[in-house]
Amino acid sequence: MSLLRQILFRGLTRPRRVAVTDDQRTYTFFQICAGAMFAARAIRKATDRPHVGILLPTGGAFPIALLGCWLARKTPVPLNYLLSQAELDHVVADSGIDAVVTAGKMIDAIKETGVDLTALPGDPTLLKMEELKFSGLPPLTWPRKLATDDIAVLLYTSGTSGKPKGVMLTEGNLRSNIEDAIAHADLKDADIFVGVLPQFHTFGLTVLTVLPLYMGGRVVYTARFNPRKLIQLIKKHEAHIMVAVPSMYGALMAVKKATPDDFSSLKLVISGGEPLPGAVYEGFKEKLGIEILEGYGLTETSPVTNWSTPGRQRLRSVGPALPRVRNVIVDEQNNVLGTGQEGEILITGPNVMKGYYNLPELTDQVMIELDVPGRGRSRCFRTGDIGKVDADGFLFITGRKKEMLIIGGENVFPREIEEVLNRHDAVHASAVIGRSDDSRGEVAIAFVELEEDAQFDEAALKQHCRDGMAGFKVPKEIRLIDKLPRNPTGKIQRRALQA
Repeated sequence: MSLLRQILFRGLTRPRRVAVTDDQRTYTFFQICAGAMFAARAIRKATDRPHVGILLPTGGAFPIALLGCWLARKTPVPLNYLLSQAELDHVVADSGIDAVVTAGKMIDAIKETGVDLTALPGDPTLLKMEELKFSGLPPLTWPRKLATDDIAVLLYTSGTSGKPKGVMLTEGNLRSNIEDAIAHADLKDADIFVGVLPQFHTFGLTVLTVLPLYMGGRVVYTARFNPRKLIQLIKKHEAHIMVAVPSMYGALMAVKKATPDDFSSLKLVISGGEPLPGAVYEGFKEKLGIEILEGYGLTETSPVTNWSTPGRQRLRSVGPALPRVRNVIVDEQNNVLGTGQEGEILITGPNVMKGYYNLPELTDQVMIELDVPGRGRSRCFRTGDIGKVDADGFLFITGRKKEMLIIGGENVFPREIEEVLNRHDAVHASAVIGRSDDSRGEVAIAFVELEEDAQFDEAALKQHCRDGMAGFKVPKEIRLIDKLPRNPTGKIQRRALQA
């Protein structure tokens, strides 16, 4: 059964069961499904195009809009409200959307950050959730049967070109990942999730939005991460499962009045999106008596590939692979390596994306067909991460082949920041590297060569960055350097900057 049909079945068979509680209200399964039918009607009237944007805060309105898109036979494009105007303009233009499901308060909130939805390319129709009609008998709609290869969602993630790239995830990708995650962690429909990750984020979308609806569970959302409030929600609702990025766990650990009793209802405390610092793991265990279970995944893998669960965890490991997922380790010549050998991590399984939207050449760069022992010829995704798998199937990540940084759970490429810095009149050239950070996983450090007679002003350069990119990408430090280290062909040597 397709994701949408399964969720609608929940709405019909468990209409009064609570599905979502957010900062504003509580929704039953019937209210989510009925709301989606109303939303689908508005979406069909607003656009004839195949893609529809969703820009909403974390909460119950997002699944209504998501299911509404599916009912209207449209592909949802969740929009990252942390992007700059230029980045958001690119996503809207690239995806070809001319309608965005949003909310008046959301429009006002991001306008304060310098992003104006009314100035998006193509002047898309803004469907405000609070203005849609949700009264009376819902326009009953039963969804068409989706093929496994049909695109279910178009998620944009940062690209090496400095522009976000669209990841095409199919019905089969999402459904397989959800079913495998449920089986892997033995999740139950009585489980209560606490959701604080944004729903435009792949973990927030799959694990904290679609998965609970699919299995008939419940989610408690809060739109803004406030450590004290989150602790109160966990205790009040007796939540069972929490998924967050390491920086959030670091903030929770810093709450002075937090006690083990506040988290006593939790049975799974999961970290993903970026490497879990040892200090956060040890601190959480020492102060609160909780072992954080680390997982691993990427937008391109729908997202979960590996997941540590109680009784199936190892120090510094992200756990074993999900049932139908396989970790493949290869050397520089794409030879498959054996147990305990270190190389690039490739992922194969039904969760691997269809490809990048409008970017066939980039898709070809990250996808490869290999003869995988025990599986035969398999389509594999290159993660760019370096690691190894032990004799029991536990994956250990030891480094990254790519230059990508992970800042607060978001992928950031040095070139994105460098391109913005290089547009400043005072900057001749720049280079960005990552530095470990206990609270955010990594932070960006920029080095700049100045134009002749230009003055170095770190504050002005940071403001220039804020004007041209999302706030989390702005370098933590910008340092002046006389000459960037380069090799004979002129390529910047980042290793020298690390030293």
